[in-house]
Order: sequence, then C-alpha cells, then structure tokens
Amino acid sequence: MYEQISHSLLNSILDELKPEIKRQNLRYFYTRLGANFYAIHSLFSALYGERSDFQAQMVRLVEAMAEGYINRSEQSERIDMSREQDHNWFLSQKWVGMALYTNGFANDLADLATKIAYFNELGINMVHIMPILKCPAGKSDGGYAISSFREIDSRVGDLNDLQRISEQFRKNGILLVLDIVLNHTSDEHEWALKAKDGDLRFQNYYLTFEDRIVPDVFEQGMPWVFPETDPGNFTWNEQMKRWVMTVFHDYQWDLNYRNPEVFIEILSIVLFWANQGVDVLRLDAVAFLWKKMGSSCQNERKAHLILQLLKDCCQVTAPGVLFIAEAIVAPGEMAKYFGEDAIVAKECEIAYNATLMALLWDGIATRNTKLLREGIKSLPSKLDRATWLTYVRCHDDIGFGFDDKDISAAGYEPHSHRKFLIDYFSGNYDDTARGIEGTSKYCDYRSSLENTQSRPLHVQICQITDIHNFKAGRLSS
Repeated sequence: MYEQISHSLLNSILDELKPEIKRQNLRYFYTRLGANFYAIHSLFSALYGERSDFQAQMVRLVEAMAEGYINRSEQSERIDMSREQDHNWFLSQKWVGMALYTNGFANDLADLATKIAYFNELGINMVHIMPILKCPAGKSDGGYAISSFREIDSRVGDLNDLQRISEQFRKNGILLVLDIVLNHTSDEHEWALKAKDGDLRFQNYYLTFEDRIVPDVFEQGMPWVFPETDPGNFTWNEQMKRWVMTVFHDYQWDLNYRNPEVFIEILSIVLFWANQGVDVLRLDAVAFLWKKMGSSCQNERKAHLILQLLKDCCQVTAPGVLFIAEAIVAPGEMAKYFGEDAIVAKECEIAYNATLMALLWDGIATRNTKLLREGIKSLPSKLDRATWLTYVRCHDDIGFGFDDKDISAAGYEPHSHRKFLIDYFSGNYDDTARGIEGTSKYCDYRSSLENTQSRPLHVQICQITDIHNFKAGRLSS
C-alpha cells in the first residue's frame, strides 16, 4: 500500500521536472531516489506538508538533487559506488585527522598541496581545512559568518585550487573535510542584503519581526551563547526596520528552516561542495537549526528531522559523502545526532566526542583520572554504523559539559570544580607546585571554593576562552 502510494507520488513529481533535467542520463539517480523517496517525502511532509505550495516545493527539492547529480564528476560517482558497496568503509582505526587554517599551516591552498608528503610522514590521512569561504572583513567569526556559500576567500585561493587539492588528496588516500554553516549567514550575504532592501521573499529566509512581542517570548526560554560580548538573541536592523534573530553574533542572521526554500538552498550548497571533491562535510551548529517559542531552541525534534532529510537527499546524489555533526551538547544529547535507527546513521555518520576531549583536559588540570573514569562510564552508546570523532583539541572553546552526577561521584562539587577548571586554563590558578604539594594545593583551593556560596551557571555547558586556538593562523580580518 505505502509502496504504491510512494511510487505514484514519485511519478507525479518526475513528470513535473524541468525538460533539461529529463533529457539527462539519470539511471543511478533514479535508482537511489526510488530507494529513498518514501523517507524523503515523509520527512519533507512532516516539516512542510501543511503549506499550499508543498507539491511545487517537493518538485524543486528533487530538481536540486538531480542538478547535483548531473554536476557530479565520473571520479566522484565511482567513489560513491565503491563506498555504497562497503558502507562501513569509514569505520576504521586507520583514520588520523588534522585540522588546520590554510594560511596558518601554509601560504594558501596552492601551497597546502605541497604539504602532502609531510602529511604522509605524520600518518595523517584526513585533513580538515578550516573555513575558507568568503566572509566580511572584521566580521568573519573566524570564517563562520559566510557572505557567499560558493566563493572561496581570495586570500587563500579559488575553487580550482581546492579541486586540485582534492585530486591530490585522493591520489594519496587522504580524506578532505570542509565546513558547511547551516544555522546562519553573514548579514552581508546576498540573501540578507535583499532582505534589508525590503524583499519579502528573502526576509522570510530569516527570522525577522516588526516589534519585540515575539522576540521577547523567545527570549524567555533561550540562553545567550555569548552573554558577555553578544547578549540577547535578537538585533534591530535599522534599514529593514525589523528585529532579526542573531543567536551567535549580531552580524550572523539565523536562517528560517520553517521555509522550505531555505532547506532546498542549503541542500544545493551541500551538494555543490560534495561535487568539489569533499569527502566529509562538517555541519556547523546543528543543534540550533529549529526555533520554537517556549523552548531553548536547541536540540529540537525538528532539527533532527532536517538533518535526516539532508542525509537522505545526499544519499541520492552523493552517497559517498559523510557528515560530521558539530553538536557540542550535553552527553545525553550527543548520540541523537547519529539518528534514530538502531544500526544505520540517518543523520550524521560522525559526531565529535566533546565530552571525552574535555575529560582528558580535566585529567591534565587535576592530575588524576577520577572524573575521567566516571565520565567515560556515562558516555552514550553510538550506533553500529556510526563513529565518534575522538580528538584532543580543536579551534573551539572547551565546554565543561560533564554531568553533575559524575563530578560529584568523583568527589568534587560541580560549580566549584568548573570554576577551578576555568581558572586553571585561563591562567588564573597558580599551578607551579608539583607532585604531592601540587595535589594538596589543588585540594585546598577546591575546598575554599566549596565554602563559597554556590550560584547556578548561566548555561549548562560553561565555555572558556581557548588560549591555544592558534588565532595567529586564522584569516586576518
């Protein structure tokens, strides 16, 4: 019954595709679309089924997947088919990764291609090139405030340089990892500029409001990501005469995923980079994708549906490409970004094990493994066909998102222990003593903190400035 309905719906959509798409040889595309169509249609319907233009948007979704497939190279298609036959190809201990800023590690993308012998010498076979897309000078957020999703910052190179790196990486068995920012754009992105000019279509690409009534309701449940530097979640735009949701910085406008056009635009961008030879796409800020009044606007159910839909669509066009979930959330929420299936990852095949990373740094600060032992026991299980990305450090802050129960079981008071860690890693704790003296000094310090009046943290995951984030390597603004 369901198969008959799905087949009928698919045929009706295929009949409406653009003539130039129908003329293409889409044999493998149609096979994969047929295998994934029921899931895709169900998810798209759950997100946008109540809209009067649902059928037209569904057609445009399929067209976006087809256009991505048409532009896929023969080499990428061969890799897709090879990885489809060995769907566990990435579940191996052989993958050793490195994250780097192009003009910090090398001069530019062209120069980065000359470092392959060095990667081989180190045993590196997965390279995450930190954000290289076009951003406004002075308002780049380290490369995460994108003003053009398809243009590379001219200071590091162009698309041809990236394609050459991809070719060289593939010849040497190195996976290429690149960032895609899903949650927001720069306020200087073309969509935002059109919204400022009064284009209602593009104002609906973002969450904008004419007064404070709705923003004030949102604010009741939403924490502030950067309370000291960027308080609040909304920014007034004088040109547009509207409030805009800006969860991270006032120059980063949050996208409105209640609008199917936004999803289709982002899907097209994901497929565009898949077609540049990228093997793994790191999906930035996935926990924030769906905004709902009365909630924290993080880890919402429909944020997971968006990721599931994105994965299913990518499986049709570029099944050899993996997703990494950049979800720095509480341990109990982390594993959800693999998906709901008992075995197959239906959202992201890889997720950062941020809790383990932070636990390792806790062990360095305290010089014992008590919390590390407790925390490892509480780490959530992953799916069989998914994997943790276990890492030592990255460009981002250390989030002390340990479970309070684990902290207490290790013999610490949660608030004072986090305070100690903040002081330690920000250089405000004198740890010059070593051995027994150092341990005693820490215990005395912790005891004095526990005697102070405890106060709740503003957010569950306390972030500190990363003093080892290689700022010198970032694109200068």
